[in-house]
Amino acid sequence: MKDARASVPPWQGVEVNGDFDRCEREWLLTNGAGAYAMSTVALMHTRREHGLLVASLEPPNERLVVLSHAETSVNVGSRRHRLSTHRFPGVAPTPGYRSLVRYDQDPLPRWTYRLGKHTLERTLALVPGRNVVVIRFAWFGKGEVQLCLMPLLSMRPISGLLHEHGAMVQRVTLRPGAVEVQPVRNLPPVQFRHDGVFMGSPDWWRRFEYSEDQAQHREHEEDLWTPGTFELGVSADKPCYLVAALGEAPRESAPQLLAQAEEALRQLDPGPEFAPLVRRSRVSARSFVVRSDRDEAFVVAGYPDLSAASRDQLVTIAGFTQFDRDLPTARDLLRTCLRRVRGGLLPLNLRVTDRTHPCPDASLWLFEAARQYVERADVQSEFVVRELFPRLRRVYLRLRRTSAPWVWTTTEGLMATGAADGFPLTWMDAFHSGHAVTARAGVAVEHQALWIRGTSFLSELARALGQHRLAERASETSARALAAFRERFWCNETEYPFDCISPAGDTADAWADPTVRPNALIALSIAPECFEEWQARAILSRVRQELLAPTGVRTLSPADAHYQSVCEGDGAARAAALHQGTAWPHLLGVYVRCAARYDTASTGELRKLLEGAAERSPALGYLNQLSDGEAPHHPRGCPAQAWSLTELLRAALAIPVGEDSG
Repeated sequence: MKDARASVPPWQGVEVNGDFDRCEREWLLTNGAGAYAMSTVALMHTRREHGLLVASLEPPNERLVVLSHAETSVNVGSRRHRLSTHRFPGVAPTPGYRSLVRYDQDPLPRWTYRLGKHTLERTLALVPGRNVVVIRFAWFGKGEVQLCLMPLLSMRPISGLLHEHGAMVQRVTLRPGAVEVQPVRNLPPVQFRHDGVFMGSPDWWRRFEYSEDQAQHREHEEDLWTPGTFELGVSADKPCYLVAALGEAPRESAPQLLAQAEEALRQLDPGPEFAPLVRRSRVSARSFVVRSDRDEAFVVAGYPDLSAASRDQLVTIAGFTQFDRDLPTARDLLRTCLRRVRGGLLPLNLRVTDRTHPCPDASLWLFEAARQYVERADVQSEFVVRELFPRLRRVYLRLRRTSAPWVWTTTEGLMATGAADGFPLTWMDAFHSGHAVTARAGVAVEHQALWIRGTSFLSELARALGQHRLAERASETSARALAAFRERFWCNETEYPFDCISPAGDTADAWADPTVRPNALIALSIAPECFEEWQARAILSRVRQELLAPTGVRTLSPADAHYQSVCEGDGAARAAALHQGTAWPHLLGVYVRCAARYDTASTGELRKLLEGAAERSPALGYLNQLSDGEAPHHPRGCPAQAWSLTELLRAALAIPVGEDSG
């Protein structure tokens, strides 16, 4: 039975009607080459990373806030309407939001303002593959009105802030319908295209206040620079445009650029045969995929401030294997990771210029990502035979060593990690200033599931490719690790698996950590063969009773003495609380898939969990990184994270469509 809601478009909107609280949700638009536009619905920036054109000079890195705002006012008769909303110290936000009626993204972001008896619409587009933003204004009223647009430039990395100084280059080059400025000598010029009049008047706007930065105890005030003001006429039959580009100006007209951007977004919609949540998730998930100048594919781990991380990219690949037309994307994401295998291990980060620490965790996730891809692709393809299989073999041979730095195989066949200062060994390891704040050294439960399932998959792949000796070795490795897992990991006292155990089992120094965390749930989702059915149901029961929250799955049971549900404060305090009880939305997708597999909840209940988490997210159409473990579950971290979205997509596809079942 087709879901009756499938006709709902995959894009969302917010009815504002001048309500400030509704204006604080965030929106995000990307261009597939590292650039993005992001702010709140009211265009009131709350983070230093917000902006209308955040360009990328070397995708997915070197992101610069170029055009922060386009300060907008409209002259209607004798009245001047200011549409912008900003925060400044010690005063109420400027009141532009009071004229805002709606925000829609269908597929381009569009703001509808009520100005007296008339309506003004603003539409924003990023040109695919280029550092170019197009802003369109349409007037629904009598006669022609005048728009005043003042571009406010920042021209600095997303991690910094700009303060007034005397080194901004004040020179402006004027051409018919075009303006060029280059306020920072070592950066490309900013090219503006317009169909009005430009009046040069270089100046500074001071002390913009960013509330999210303030909440994170970071510096939170910034000054912005403007080269002058554009005056544009707009009428009911004549929209007006402002185009801003970093570097070379586009040759196409503004309407053509807008049409290109809209068509690229519409191509991401999988179609009305899918449920609305699936459609939204698939469209939004593609926002994280970035193509570099070398035509390599990366996943931006999270917007606006995270970069390309090995683990994040590998975890998201499963989401990109859910649709046949996304398989080339999954392949290219895998290929980027494979090219960075050094000494049998993946690096922590995928940035081309970085010489980062190895990441044992990501090296194990490589097998799971490869399995997800191969299950839906041609096992005899040139990519699998010549690129994927040889590197999997290399990683396997490195990981099965019984004596090696960072990660090794124990005498029982389990996977152990340890002795790494300054970089994480598992996804839950938190660091501050290069030192471990929380760490899970030893034998981690989810690592064993990855190792057991990964070596089993490698055995199957090797056998399919005629590599029978490797197939036998990998099969023996998997069977040995599985036997040790079943013998050592179940905790009878908690009726839940140990989170970590010591590498040596039958010694005086042996230990086991019974802390109730969600890593057993991850293990169950990856390698269900590690558990008997009654154990799987016991895991799901405990997760539901102690860890499940409306916004995600808690990283620590509230019954634990170290439970801390809020991640806030300075850097060290946030790092210490990161995995001590906060709820992570990506784990909600893992829970839903497992619950659907073992039929431990109704389809209606599972669907409501996913839809509720999506509705609570601070960014429209996305899922955030983490939230507080207790009500009201305030969102923390980045507002749009890649693996949260792809796990939501997988979970939404795992729920049967039709009548709810118990």
